[in-house]
Amino acid sequence: MEANKTQVTQFVLTGLTDRPGMQVPLFLAFLVIYLTTMVGNLGLIFLIWKDPHLHTPMYLFLGSLAFADACSSSSVTPRMFVSILDKSQMISLFECMAQYYFFGSSATTECFLLVVMAYDRYAAICNPLLYPVVMSNRLGTWLISVSYAIGFLHPVIHVGLLFRLTFCRSNIIPHFYCEILSLYTISCTDPSLNALVIFIFAACIQAFTFTTIMVSYTRVLFAILKKKSEKGRSKAFSTCSAHLLSVSLFYGTLFFMYVRPGSGPDQYQDKMYSLFYTVIIPLLNPFIYSLRNKEVLGALRKVIKKYLGKAFIIP
Repeated sequence: MEANKTQVTQFVLTGLTDRPGMQVPLFLAFLVIYLTTMVGNLGLIFLIWKDPHLHTPMYLFLGSLAFADACSSSSVTPRMFVSILDKSQMISLFECMAQYYFFGSSATTECFLLVVMAYDRYAAICNPLLYPVVMSNRLGTWLISVSYAIGFLHPVIHVGLLFRLTFCRSNIIPHFYCEILSLYTISCTDPSLNALVIFIFAACIQAFTFTTIMVSYTRVLFAILKKKSEKGRSKAFSTCSAHLLSVSLFYGTLFFMYVRPGSGPDQYQDKMYSLFYTVIIPLLNPFIYSLRNKEVLGALRKVIKKYLGKAFIIP
């Protein structure tokens, strides 16, 4: 009886699978994904920094989103490597809270950056003549700062509430990282208050940001359809379709993870949702935003010409 009352301070992350034969292939796969994610996001930031033509609010927001994606992936994936290599798969309560905090900060920041990017496209397409006045670099920097400030403050609430919980029954977290809902399932203290608070905040943040984004892009769509120039319509559709694809992937997985009724019981399904928004979305975003963007591709060609010279033949 006394043993059961001993408070747990070390946890075991079960990972994606308990099959020993899958550990090496998983390690190699996630190593490739992580390196590609870092090259894609940090490379995009580098291109925006190096090319003066990209020193505009739109690319300032895109660079900030790339940084948030890099932070999001780095808060989870390196720890997955440690869990795969370390047979004990142990993580302390402090490390667990820190990992959740940094991931939660990145995810919340991304929500608000996507809102800022939607407003930027609305201002650029619906009011092109007023755009330089409405969206200056100074205002852009302020909006980015506010997004990151909210991102850093929001998880503090949930990490603070974790201190009211005790863990004495089990130290096994059925996940590949310290996902907060998984911690609730092994708590000896009733986590109902924690679950209610995270549901309210997740629902409010997602409802506000998603609604704002949809309203902005709906108005953008009507403005695009009114354009007489086929070239203008094509360019606007190209930019907005990339934004909407990123928004759909991000909010779709977050909604199913934190807001859908009965969040949490299906461990395998929750792992797949978590894998998508912690690992796959940060990998896809820089390519979604860059591959059809002529300005970014142009900046990439310039960098290749400058640093690699005649080793590459660039048309």
